[in-house]
Amino acid sequence: MPTSEAAAVAAELRTAMGKLTRRVKHEDHIPLGQVAVLGVLDREGAMTTSDLAADQRVRPQSMARAVGLLMEQDLITRRAHPTDGRKSLVELSDAGRAALEAERGRRAGWLAQAIEVELTEEERELLARSAALMERLARR
Repeated sequence: MPTSEAAAVAAELRTAMGKLTRRVKHEDHIPLGQVAVLGVLDREGAMTTSDLAADQRVRPQSMARAVGLLMEQDLITRRAHPTDGRKSLVELSDAGRAALEAERGRRAGWLAQAIEVELTEEERELLARSAALMERLARR
């Protein structure tokens, strides 16, 4: 059972992260769910639609719809699975990689500018240390 202090910090952190996430979303040109799929394909390489669905914790039908939309935009391509003829793999296209990098650049650019303008040097150092702690919590 968490202490009341840990619970209070958790509530404040969740609220602040939610607000920051919503603010960063204003910089998006590609819907968040589609960016998530592009990001997974960038990090993990080619995957089946069902593997993508499992990774994103969505129904295969929902992922099939997202994959279809990304294919219509030429952001991903489909190719035959090398060992299972019943399956196909989807992967980032060159246009998808460029769109993902542009999306990441917009998000990071806005956040970097906000950090530079809003925070003191001491606060920036504290934020850098806190990012590592949040990453550690996310892996739990």
